[in-house]
Amino acid sequence: MSILISDKYESWKQETLTRFASLKANEEELNRIFIDIYGLQEELTPEVADKDVTVYRIIDEPNEEERKMRYVLSKRDAIVTLLSYAVGCMLGRYSLDVEGLAFAGGEWDDSKYTSFQPDRDNVLPITDEDFFADDIVTRFVAWVKAAYGVETLETNLDFVADALGGKGSDSRKVIRAYFLNDFYKDHLKTYKKRPIYWLFDSGKANGFKALIYLHRYNEDTLGRLRVEYLHRLQRMYESAIDTCDNILSGGASAVEKGRAAKRKEKLRKQLDETRLYDQALAHMAARRIPLDLDDGVKRNYALFQGVEVGREGMKAVKVDLLAPI
Repeated sequence: MSILISDKYESWKQETLTRFASLKANEEELNRIFIDIYGLQEELTPEVADKDVTVYRIIDEPNEEERKMRYVLSKRDAIVTLLSYAVGCMLGRYSLDVEGLAFAGGEWDDSKYTSFQPDRDNVLPITDEDFFADDIVTRFVAWVKAAYGVETLETNLDFVADALGGKGSDSRKVIRAYFLNDFYKDHLKTYKKRPIYWLFDSGKANGFKALIYLHRYNEDTLGRLRVEYLHRLQRMYESAIDTCDNILSGGASAVEKGRAAKRKEKLRKQLDETRLYDQALAHMAARRIPLDLDDGVKRNYALFQGVEVGREGMKAVKVDLLAPI
């Protein structure tokens, strides 16, 4: 059976508004009772301000005053929550088949994942172009199919993209841009800068980005990340640059050559960025660093930052393997 995310959203929104109205009415009734008991009618009123009702409610597009309220969520906030849950399913933290946490350490249980299989190697690459068959956007599309059905897929993707409000010629590009630029910022905000999904990030050029789930990390994760994803992506960059060169040297139109030149410049920056990043990743992969989660996220995260690498004829530099928090 196919399901519309918009219908589920509207149902959830109405539930939050009903809950909000009920709690507010109850609090005001209690205020009336106490005011009557203590004879405070001339000093107090029973009304409770919306901002003081401590239960979340959803408003499609909150106004300026509502945005300042702690317990108001927008449509975008609701969809961001859905995307976070989807990533959790992709990495095995959650499952469409069980309630609550499916995996947060301990022994892995494949039987918990029937409707949708989490990523086999705990690596979700995030790229600005469609380079990988199993990147985060492709996996998200597969998750939407599994959770809501095939027939409503495009309608659901359009709804998600519209709620995110990003730029792009189609829904998949809007969703890709969100994962590339904004997902991790939202994740850090949700988890108070103690992320459970870690973003390996080569830098401003977006040369290489990939998410892993902290509780599935092991000593082989960095080596797998480097060989199966970073090196593959570097080869894809080189191939794409060759394609641009062919366009530039061929009989393409001026417009096509202009696009090719612009794309080549971007790809070259990304490739150069990944080469320095590769040195740092190789250094850390060889060390096969274990994590001790009893030390907390902050201390374990710091193990992968400030990796010193040398550059021929130049001063050594420090490279952060993970996005800064």
